[in-house]
Amino acid sequence: MKRELSVLALLVTLAACGESSRDAKMPPPAKPALSVSTVLPQTLDWPQTFTAGGNVAAWQEAVIGPELANQRIVEVRASVGDTVARGQVLARIAAETVESELAETRAGVAEAEAALAEARASLERARQLRDKGFYSAQQLTQAQAAAESAGARVAAAKARQNTAGLRKSKAEILAPDAGIVSARNATVGATVQPGQELFRLIRGGRLEWRAEVGAADLSRLKAGTPALLTTPAGGHIEGKVRVVAPTVDTRTHTALVYVDLPADAAKRISAGMFARGEFRLGPKPALTVPQSALLLREGFAYVFRVEGGKVQQIKVAPGRRVDDRVEISGLDPASRVVASGVGFLADGDTVRVVDGEAKPGK
Repeated sequence: MKRELSVLALLVTLAACGESSRDAKMPPPAKPALSVSTVLPQTLDWPQTFTAGGNVAAWQEAVIGPELANQRIVEVRASVGDTVARGQVLARIAAETVESELAETRAGVAEAEAALAEARASLERARQLRDKGFYSAQQLTQAQAAAESAGARVAAAKARQNTAGLRKSKAEILAPDAGIVSARNATVGATVQPGQELFRLIRGGRLEWRAEVGAADLSRLKAGTPALLTTPAGGHIEGKVRVVAPTVDTRTHTALVYVDLPADAAKRISAGMFARGEFRLGPKPALTVPQSALLLREGFAYVFRVEGGKVQQIKVAPGRRVDDRVEISGLDPASRVVASGVGFLADGDTVRVVDGEAKPGK
């Protein structure tokens, strides 16, 4: 009886060991497959762009000052920000002195003209007397010289009158061109001197963007290249390259690119502001995927290619972005990639494609 019990215990022990061995050799349960949709990269013609920064400045700025000396300003009619027309009065200077000079020159002209009339009458009498034999040829010559001198004195007097009239006209400070007043130093009661700055004027109200562009990009630009300027308020202004500076700064290795802005730009942006913008070059084919297909991890960009029911993590280089698509390089255009939800995937994961495998670009 004891022997039978020992045999039975041995058999139970062996059976238990066999089951444990079979359990140890069984593979772990498979990881559930993730459901994903896929997309093929799409090649699109996108414009080439690159960005730059720079200051907005006046296309041309006129400095306006007086031409009279030691005269007081009696009236100021323009202020900063005013839009003025060509020939509009900006300020007036006291004109009593120049008016007195003008009156004096007018009197001088009248006196010279009277002397000329007398000299001409004397010349006419001298000719009549010479014909009758009472005057010598020398006396006639003297009369002719006196008349010519009187005529010259009249011309000189009229020139002084014109000068005085011109000085009187300078008592009004006029705008040399239409534009916007950008600075004003004129104040009532101040004494002016020639060359003193009273106003600054943005000619035509015209602004330009002076973009600082790296030397490597200069060859890509030419006159007429479109540019899109972003204002500090978030708006956009379209412009065109007028000229590229012929020299490069040896310290910064950048050159100025002058971009003409439209006439109404002064209403949306001011001279002196710093702004960023982009230059738009010709179109160039781009291999693109939806932004949702791109995974950014540890400073690099990846997509997941689906092949044989599993995903393979592919490192790519992102480029231009337009709307919800991004340009990539480093991927076979025939590769089908996961369209979204890439943040939940890892290299080698098993996936199940759903939605009948989305069409290219979807």
